[in-house]
Amino acid sequence: MKNLNTSELKVSQLAENIIGSEIIKLAAEVNHLIAQGQKIYNLTIGDFNPKQFPIPAELKEAIIEAYQNDQTNYPAADGVPELRKAVSNLLKVRGNLEYSPDEILIAGGARPVIYSIFSALVDPEDTVIFAVPSWNNNHYAYLHRAKSVVIEGKPENNFMPSAADIRPSIREAALVALCSPQNPTGTVFTKEGLEEICDLILEENNRRGPEDKPVYLMFDQIYWELTMKGTQHFNPVVLRPEMKEYTVFVDGISKSLSATGVRVGWSFGPKKVIAKMKSLLSHIGAWAPKAEQIASANYLSDLDTYSTFLDGQREKIYARLKSLYDGFQALKSEGHAVDAITPQAAIYLTIKFDLIGKTTAEGNVLAETKDVTGYILNEAKIAVVPFYAFGTSVDSPWYRLSVGTCAVEDTEEIISNLRVALEKLR
Repeated sequence: MKNLNTSELKVSQLAENIIGSEIIKLAAEVNHLIAQGQKIYNLTIGDFNPKQFPIPAELKEAIIEAYQNDQTNYPAADGVPELRKAVSNLLKVRGNLEYSPDEILIAGGARPVIYSIFSALVDPEDTVIFAVPSWNNNHYAYLHRAKSVVIEGKPENNFMPSAADIRPSIREAALVALCSPQNPTGTVFTKEGLEEICDLILEENNRRGPEDKPVYLMFDQIYWELTMKGTQHFNPVVLRPEMKEYTVFVDGISKSLSATGVRVGWSFGPKKVIAKMKSLLSHIGAWAPKAEQIASANYLSDLDTYSTFLDGQREKIYARLKSLYDGFQALKSEGHAVDAITPQAAIYLTIKFDLIGKTTAEGNVLAETKDVTGYILNEAKIAVVPFYAFGTSVDSPWYRLSVGTCAVEDTEEIISNLRVALEKLR
């Protein structure tokens, strides 16, 4: 029998060429340092430390009760009716959105929702338009063999794409993928900016004939309930009701309730699209667990309790974001080559290390972004994610800082560590 070297075994072209997560690579380096006993402030992960940000106590109790009541069999393919009804009411009361339960699909978090949106709307060689930095649009486009039109966001626009950016490619587009509040930037669309994009999509769909597939909008608003003080969340359908025919939303409790491991997400949109997504997910089996669905339905039936929790959640997140933002502005005022964008939403702060070309105390030149990232990690003991992990050019000086695992009392030491590390550079 022939002995094969497993590294030489053939796999599908799709699997062979898939790109691994840059964040996971960085996490491995961070975990290695932690395993050596070093104290690292890990601000890379878009998740929550349950000790800092526990899920609502009422939700936890409802999940336990559902399991005690043996709610452990298959859920309905589109989600249990109680939860779809609760989501419909939530959207109406808090989002001014009218969607019936049969226009809502429950899934095991936002990832299967996004995957099924791509699968339902994008054929091989179709064009998908998205901006970078953004989370995983490049990978979902690759998995569906789509053509990507990538818009590089600009700091002066808070890294949000504009209608002018999208217009040159709109005639060939099958899908425009937007996220607001955006991961990784923690910034949002302005009312005018989103209106202009909606008008562009409507204009293009009015141009297309009845036999043509329309250009759809995937609108990821998973962080919309974490919009901070002085910032307003806008969505396409409220701004332009005609967009309801073409918009498919990504949403859920993962971020608003710091329930990333509970795995309850949902989509809502045109009934036919939602039905096709349901059929796709029924073959994949990417359902949210039934007990968690029933518990979520029970919890969301009391929107006063939900609202009270969110008030506290936003306050805790903003305290961390504001403290770190103020710290970066202090470092900037001291003459250090750093900056930060005012936090608007989500759990992220967009920060800048303009350090390429600087020399360390040991005489090493920071020649590339990865050198800067490594220096901040090893010298300041702070781990953050460069924007190139979210699709930007590798020489971008911008980074995502996540506060979901950060204690508020840690922010002062984080800035202090940075100050010491920056003062060593020449």
